[in-house]
This record gives sequence, C-alpha cells and structure tokens, in this order.
Amino acid sequence: MIDRDIDITTPHGVMNTFVTHPEEDGPHPVVLVYMDAPGMREELHDMARRLGTAGYYVVLPNLYYRDAREFCIFSGDPSDTRERMWELMASLDDELVLSDTAAMLAYVDTDPAADATRLGCMGYCMSGPYSFAVACAYPDRIRAAASLYGIRLFGPGSPADRAGDATAELYFACAEFDEWVPAEMVDGLERHLAAIGADARVERYPGVHHGFAFPGRGAAYDKPAAERHWERLHSLFARNLG
Repeated sequence: MIDRDIDITTPHGVMNTFVTHPEEDGPHPVVLVYMDAPGMREELHDMARRLGTAGYYVVLPNLYYRDAREFCIFSGDPSDTRERMWELMASLDDELVLSDTAAMLAYVDTDPAADATRLGCMGYCMSGPYSFAVACAYPDRIRAAASLYGIRLFGPGSPADRAGDATAELYFACAEFDEWVPAEMVDGLERHLAAIGADARVERYPGVHHGFAFPGRGAAYDKPAAERHWERLHSLFARNLG
C-alpha cells in the first residue's frame, strides 16, 4: 500500500488529507471517506487502508481544516475538548463540504493512480449526511454512497430534500439505539426514498449503538455489526465501481 499525506487547496484554505491506495494494478476506483466528529486519527487511517487494500484509491480529508489542522477528541491534548468538537461540527454545512469535495475531485482527476471515472463516497456520524449530499450534488460522478450511522438524514434542510437528484446506489446503516438518529427519522427516510424510487437501502443494525463500527469507541464497538458494515461497503462499491 502507498500512504500519502497531502494538502489540497480549496477556496477556503489548505485541506490536509490522507490518501491511500494499492501499489499495483492501478489506476484504482476512488472512494471519498468523510470523517466522523471526533476528528482525524490513526484509527480512521486504518479504516481507509482496509478499504484501500480491496483495490480502491481512498481519500480522507480533514474537514475541520478551516479552524484546526489537527484535532482529535482522543488525542490527550487538553485543548481538544468535547466543547471544541461541537464548535468544529457546527462550523460545517453541506455547502462547505460540497466545496471541499469539488477540490478533491479536481485533485483525483489529475492523479494517474486514480480512476476518477469510478467514484464512490461514504461518511460516518456527522458525515453521513455529507456523503448523502455529495451523491445528490454529483449525480454524474458518484456511483455509490454510504452513510454509516449518519445524523440529520431526514427532515427540513436535510439532504433527503435533494435525494431525487441522486443516481448513485445509496446505503444507510443505522444503529437500533442512537440518540442522534431517532427511529422516526430512519422510518421517515426509508419511506421517502421508497416514494421517490431511489436506488437505496436502509438497514437497521439490531442491538447496537452509535459508533458501533469503530474499535476505538469502547463499549459502543460491536464486532459482528462492524464486520457486517464492511461486508456491505465492499459489496456496494464492487457492484458500482468494480
């Protein structure tokens, strides 16, 4: 595997980004991975690598770059507080992430290791709706998109308002017990996607909590559910990017 830390210039600054992809048999289809709220960390890099070893060119940007080139709630730095995390989360919205995505697409379009004609995206937690929004905004480019226990998926101002624009296959993994994603939101999203005829699957993961996919999340981590989410991701991207 080839790992690189790169800087991507955006209209708002310089976005530090982790890129990983196989050494051989390229160019490789591209998967954009949008981080969860706790921030950039080696655990996220390892998850990007796991996807990359299956044959993908994976791009993992630091979405907090406008305010913090480095932030991780688990860093041990006393300034990396939960309150700071909420501030950084609140500093983002769909349009800013779409602007960042445009810069990422411009980058992969010029890298010979990347096959930017085959594109997917995925996001955890706060970035579930960003992955959804990117699929809606780039129907001519994004072939598959996944939200993993994503918040803000349905309701006024959510990406669901634009779901009819997406042509990608959409996948939503939802924890049974999730204070950030109530069951009525999941039910509403599923009904809405069915009503508009979207190519989408909403899957409920029984008995698990928000954060179940991350080994570093302590009691929230659920290995069987985490492995299921990897199975679903590999299948989703193989069908659409393979």
